[in-house]
Amino acid sequence: MTTTDNSDQHQAAFIPADQTPDLANCDREPIHIPGSIQPVGFLIAVSSDWIVTFHSKNTGHFLPGLPGDLLGERLDMLMSPGALKQVSAQLQELTHDDAVERILDCDFLGNATFFDITVHRSGQHIVIEGEPADSQNIDISAQLSTLINRINNTRSLTQLCDIAAQQIKSLIAFDRAMIYRFDQDGAGEVIAEAREAHLEPYLNLHYPASDIPRQARILYKRNLVRFISDVGMQVVPVVPTTGPDKNPLDMSLSALRAVSPIHLEYLGNMGVEASFSISIIVRGELWGLIACHHYSPRHLSSGVRATAELFAQVFSLMVERSEHEEQLHHEHRARIVHDKIMAHMTGSRSLIDHFDTICRMLTEIIPHDGIGVCIDGVCELRGITPTPEAFQDLTRFLNRTAASRIYSTHELSAVYDRAEDLGGRVAGLLAIPVSRKPRDYIVLFRQEISKSVNWAGNPQKPVTAGPNGLRLTPRKSFEAWKETVTGQSSPWNAGELTAAESIRGTFLEVVLRMAHAAEMERMRAGERQELLIAELNHRVRNILNLIKSLVNQSRSTTKTAESFAATITGRIHALARAHDQVTEQQWGPGSLTSLVHTEAEAFALRKKSRVSCVGPDVMINPTAFTTLSLVIHELMTKSMKYGSLSESAGTILITVVPQKDKSIEILWQENDGPAVTPPVEKGFGSIIIENSIPYELGGEARVEYHSEGLRGKFLIPSEHIHEISHSSVVDKPSPGSNDGHKGAFIEGHVLILEDNMIIAMDAEDMVCNLGASDVTTRTNCKAALSAIAKHAPDFAILDINLGSETCLPVAEKLSELGIRFIFTTGYGQSNELTERFGSPAISKPYGKDDLLAGLDGIGVLRAV
Repeated sequence: MTTTDNSDQHQAAFIPADQTPDLANCDREPIHIPGSIQPVGFLIAVSSDWIVTFHSKNTGHFLPGLPGDLLGERLDMLMSPGALKQVSAQLQELTHDDAVERILDCDFLGNATFFDITVHRSGQHIVIEGEPADSQNIDISAQLSTLINRINNTRSLTQLCDIAAQQIKSLIAFDRAMIYRFDQDGAGEVIAEAREAHLEPYLNLHYPASDIPRQARILYKRNLVRFISDVGMQVVPVVPTTGPDKNPLDMSLSALRAVSPIHLEYLGNMGVEASFSISIIVRGELWGLIACHHYSPRHLSSGVRATAELFAQVFSLMVERSEHEEQLHHEHRARIVHDKIMAHMTGSRSLIDHFDTICRMLTEIIPHDGIGVCIDGVCELRGITPTPEAFQDLTRFLNRTAASRIYSTHELSAVYDRAEDLGGRVAGLLAIPVSRKPRDYIVLFRQEISKSVNWAGNPQKPVTAGPNGLRLTPRKSFEAWKETVTGQSSPWNAGELTAAESIRGTFLEVVLRMAHAAEMERMRAGERQELLIAELNHRVRNILNLIKSLVNQSRSTTKTAESFAATITGRIHALARAHDQVTEQQWGPGSLTSLVHTEAEAFALRKKSRVSCVGPDVMINPTAFTTLSLVIHELMTKSMKYGSLSESAGTILITVVPQKDKSIEILWQENDGPAVTPPVEKGFGSIIIENSIPYELGGEARVEYHSEGLRGKFLIPSEHIHEISHSSVVDKPSPGSNDGHKGAFIEGHVLILEDNMIIAMDAEDMVCNLGASDVTTRTNCKAALSAIAKHAPDFAILDINLGSETCLPVAEKLSELGIRFIFTTGYGQSNELTERFGSPAISKPYGKDDLLAGLDGIGVLRAV
């Protein structure tokens, strides 16, 4: 390989001269790099005040007529007018700091002695270098065209490098030409080689980063071509040491600049006597080198070197193209995966929901052995991964890496101090952040790959004591030295990282869509909640107003407090039962048949077999259902007091008749009861029966009093009908009984857990009237548990919902003590609690009969 060191010392001599305008417009600050030149040409540095000629005794013959140690002539005395004109013209082409221009076959002295001239700027100087022209200078354009045509159609990077090595070897006729590539750690590998058959191969050998120091890499980016015609030649120090500005000349771009003795020793250890290297620059960075060795001295003309340099630049572009095409390939595959992910996750709420799909899709573009995802603290793992606990710790480590970019390593143990906790399962990871706060990740894992790396000599011993002292000294052994590498996975290549970055954008887009959808859902939920609150407020006000009206109207038509209480209680319970039926369906339609039987059951369980429904069942919309429930309740009440149900043989037949306009007609017919006559004065119940449906529903209501029994005809308009059953049925519910509760009583100590004071007082009155000897009321679980600890009850009545808590702790304690209890709830029946504790639940509002039915269910009623 070829390295460069910048430690050469030099001498210099400066000569006063007249100002030369064409050559004097250089005012850049020099970089102070001392150096010396190879004795194969001459070097002249020109400034506005001085003509500086760097020379040695054995280069004087290149400038006939000038003694090697006498430099006092003006520049126009050294150069022919034609050469001066050519050099001046080339200066106009130096458009950037590191530009270099060439003049081939220049009659520099005007005496038919031809030189190949190189011109560049160095700080405040213009540097002119000359080498004897090759009498057989090649046609650069023709030669370059041939070289380019041979690699132009090559797409594979491996094949491209192989052909390039062969073409360079053929061009410069060296014994060996290599393509040398740097890795991300600075070490290099020979990836292509063309050599003479008898030479030991260097292909696939690795070289440590120390072989080419950092300062040498910087020079390789500035000066693309470096050559040494004879490793054993004596270099020529430049004189004098500094110019009139007291600074040495920056020789970074000098074609004749000699290299350090350290590098010469390095080449000597390899048996190399001539060296030539060309930088491979890809996207502005040093990608690698074309390194050439010859095992005897060999000089390359300026034309050949220029051709090789141009070829290397074209080769660099082709390498860039090859890598770009690979990148485009990965990007194309990533776009396909992007489209699949976006299509698949439309409407999703979390990436976790589609983790298996994500795993499958990422496998298509980035090979890995395992995958983990951590979203909002929820982690999922597939394949070869750390344990869940170790993965959680690893995400905290990832939180310390740079945000909003992917993070990758193929040697996790080198950057993560808890890598041993991973149990050797993974050695490399690629983390794709999918949010910024909180830091959520999709992490791809690769397991350890134990591999052998062939080094050109032991990389652990790059320096030894040598003739140049204890400074950096090249390794003396270049025999292949094999090292077994552990703790590493296969590296993540540039294409995979590009795909990962693209996928990161995809997941961020998905997350943003999810966040937007969630925000829109929250907004809609807020709007629904506002509407719900408004609707609830409207309904509560209507119910309160309705109850107020019921109370006022009932009071005006009842003569005693007992009859008033019974009447108003019945009507409120009718509303509650209707409300329960529609809320069980989320305020949906209610069944007319169920309404009739619920009302019948509320009045007389044993007698409800005398109430029959004929015709299709009809689902009534909620608002109409509440109105109809009051009508049915009042009809049942009057039948119980004055009609057919007041006699043991009496019956009621309710017939449902669908109309052509999808309205329904309900026929109420009482039979086998006492003769009925129209009331002398209509009470509130009669007003509800005859006026509610026309007034509230826009329907019709007609009631007739016959000697055979009451007849009623009620028309419900179609807009209040949700659905009519297609088949007609005769529904005769089986009888039940609550007459057995007549005269029943309770005894003992009762605990009532209820957070509403008025409801608690009402319940206390009911159980006291039923015979309870001691009643304890409490409003919360803590107080109830304390009361139980002091005096355990015989049974209990527990409200399920107590504001911010439920009664479950009390229920569990009572169950543990073997004490029976019933539940009360304003949310309808609770099957879960009923099944768990085997205790019935009664719905609010509840009355004496409801309480008796519940207490009968736990066996605490006593017969008279």
